[in-house]
Amino acid sequence: MVTYLSDIIILLIAAVIAVPIFQTLKLGAVSGFLVAGVIVGSSVLGLIDKPEEIAHLSEIGVVLLLFVIGIELKPSRLWLMRRFVFGLGSLQLLVTGAVLTGLAYYAGASLRAAILIGPALALSSTAFVLQLLTERKALNSSYGRTAFAILLLQDLAVVPLLALIPLLSMPELSIGKDIGIALAESLFILTVVILGGRYFLNPILHRVAMSDSPEVFTASAVLIVLGTALITERIGLSMALGSFIAGLLISDSSYRHQIMAEIQPFRGLLLGLFFMSMGMSLNLNYFFDNPEITLILLATLIIFKVGLLWPLAYLFGLKGKTALAVALVLGQSGEFAMVLFALANESGLLSENVFQQLLLVVLLSMLVTPALAMFSQLLLQSHVKGKDTIENIEAMIQAPIVIAGFGRVGNRIGDVLSIIGQSFVALDLDADRVEMERANGHPVFYGDVRQPEVLRAAGASEAKIMIITINDMQATEQLLISLRETRPDMSIFVRGHDLNQCRYLKELGATVAISENIEASLELARVALKEIGVKEIDQRLVLDNFRRSYHAQINEVKKDNS
Repeated sequence: MVTYLSDIIILLIAAVIAVPIFQTLKLGAVSGFLVAGVIVGSSVLGLIDKPEEIAHLSEIGVVLLLFVIGIELKPSRLWLMRRFVFGLGSLQLLVTGAVLTGLAYYAGASLRAAILIGPALALSSTAFVLQLLTERKALNSSYGRTAFAILLLQDLAVVPLLALIPLLSMPELSIGKDIGIALAESLFILTVVILGGRYFLNPILHRVAMSDSPEVFTASAVLIVLGTALITERIGLSMALGSFIAGLLISDSSYRHQIMAEIQPFRGLLLGLFFMSMGMSLNLNYFFDNPEITLILLATLIIFKVGLLWPLAYLFGLKGKTALAVALVLGQSGEFAMVLFALANESGLLSENVFQQLLLVVLLSMLVTPALAMFSQLLLQSHVKGKDTIENIEAMIQAPIVIAGFGRVGNRIGDVLSIIGQSFVALDLDADRVEMERANGHPVFYGDVRQPEVLRAAGASEAKIMIITINDMQATEQLLISLRETRPDMSIFVRGHDLNQCRYLKELGATVAISENIEASLELARVALKEIGVKEIDQRLVLDNFRRSYHAQINEVKKDNS
């Protein structure tokens, strides 16, 4: 136990040192984890005694990654982006996978291994590319959205590739029998997704949410992921495939944002552990013995991926520079190739020599990705500012307005926004209210707005306006302080009960603080003035003057403090 704990501490120290350095160098956190694993592994310092034990624990990171991807691959999103996801994305994977399969077979790999190697290398790094595009504020540009659409299809393609590994590992592959079994398994999985999502998971999550226990909800979220993964493993499929199914089960659930927030910390840490275990398993002697072979394979991979995707993107209407930028930013191989190669190595489909060589190529391709992304950025100085748009592609921002709390006040605001056709997203911690409002067609989701992860999952990190209507002063203060620290540019409109509360909320950084008491008082005064015969113009003059005077008292706070 002490040795195991020491290994974990060594890995954490290596990650804490390496990851910030690589992020500062714009090389990404994934590269930092990989290099940290290489350094503590047997190839360099040899600080970890039993790397295989770490590898088993790190597999949970892959399970959680597939779960998150399952949640994000909502049918509605895929449908909106169908032309680029299923059109360009499918062509990229099929054409690039076929060419790389042929090259792998020509280079000496067995046919079965080549059938997996080609499509696996055709996949790009979702985590790495999205991180780079976000850092460069290019995610909403034409080339950024196209890259995102292709990555969505690649993520979806991981599922059949995972199912392909046990089939290819069989001593004798019978097309009639084995493919028939695989098809039956797929139909079974689809049935589980439809029935489970509709009749099983949501009612359970609703009951858990009603308990008002964050710890129980967290435990339920982890149980859903690991439980589904274990079940699919027991019926002969992979754990990663099971977690992907679990994600699909709740992809359209009102609880998905809160579940994402609960899972993200586990996913990030354990996925980092997975990349470190890949780094530890890397034998650098394969590179030092024949560096020219590795570099040739690396160049071949990038040249073919870029060379094949460039004309395909051009055929789908992207301009020359934009098409080239898309090809460059997706020119690497990614984390899913590592996942697939690790599973194939365990199943005996890949020899240790081939596995190590592939691992080297994937790692080096990810390390050169920032340079490729920077070059694509230089190509598109006039395009990455978001001027280009693509038809039928969903904006990355969920909605420009987020309503925190959907009780009586939030509900009325949502009704007003709906009347004028303005999209919004609302978050509330009352499970019954969420279910009722969703049944009425409102975009309301279960989630604790005080958790930054929930707000990010709901799109609040990019929203322009936050309207806080929570009937809990402490929660309002916490949310306001957090938002003002992370989003100083956001307009934050807050509900207060009286003058003192509104003045305090303005001190905390609210753009506008509205007192519900004063508005009710003014409306009562208006009807009373009308009843006693005061002219409408005089009513408006008196009430408007009173309202301006009242709000001036609220705004005096900033003047006093400035």
